[in-house]
Amino acid sequence: MPETVLYAVEGRVATLTLHRPDRLNAIVPALIADLDAALDRAQADDAVHAIRLRGAGRVFCAGYDIDWGSEVMLDAEADAPWDPIRDYQTMSRFVRAYMRLWESPKPVIAQVHGFCVGGGTDFALCSDLIVCAEDAYIGYPPARVWGSPTTSMWVYRLGLERAKRLLLTGDALTGRKAAEWGLASEAVPADELDAAALALAQRVALLPRNQLHMMKLLVNQAYEQMGLRVTQLIGTLLDGDARHTPEGVAFSRRAQESVAAAVAERDAPFGDYGQRPR
Repeated sequence: MPETVLYAVEGRVATLTLHRPDRLNAIVPALIADLDAALDRAQADDAVHAIRLRGAGRVFCAGYDIDWGSEVMLDAEADAPWDPIRDYQTMSRFVRAYMRLWESPKPVIAQVHGFCVGGGTDFALCSDLIVCAEDAYIGYPPARVWGSPTTSMWVYRLGLERAKRLLLTGDALTGRKAAEWGLASEAVPADELDAAALALAQRVALLPRNQLHMMKLLVNQAYEQMGLRVTQLIGTLLDGDARHTPEGVAFSRRAQESVAAAVAERDAPFGDYGQRPR
């Protein structure tokens, strides 16, 4: 099976590239397994001081592969009643993978272009720094139907008012707005993104590895003390609940007929996620 995460090293920076471009880098178990392996490789290399995470093709990551997710959900329910704890255990495996970025002793810079939506935002929000294209589109449309953000990073990175503004609407930010709101370190024209993200990663990588680990621990501990792990437990449980509401089940069944139609029906009233940002 082709690798779904590519690995390369340039100087002190390891670059991990999500590589399912034909599926918009949508998340499936194989991609998570390959991400784990790539992170292991980067951590084992003493020459690597920083990690850059990016997506191949037109987008950074379009979230979970809805074809896969809806099929797994409906197949499981055909055999037995929904088990919320089994659901929680399954989704927790994904949360642990995203949190490896948060916990990595080597800082992670997310390079975001195109769409970064749904579960794909967990890759970016669990990274240390975000550099995005000005026309990137960052949001959590499953807040409308079919999901709850499992890592719950929105509130920790944006604060109460802005997190609620996005999660009570499912609206998205452009890359330019993400930088204005402090969600991203900087936003640059799309054709300058690769160079800008690499330059930031290289600048971070100038520090000794031990110093980088200490600085990251210092900042992260402030957020850990705010109850991040408990919030993630609640977010992951609510994610299962959201997929099993009447509307969530209907979305899964519609997605089995046509993912595009299911997403269009959900998002059409809002006039987004099928159009470029206004």
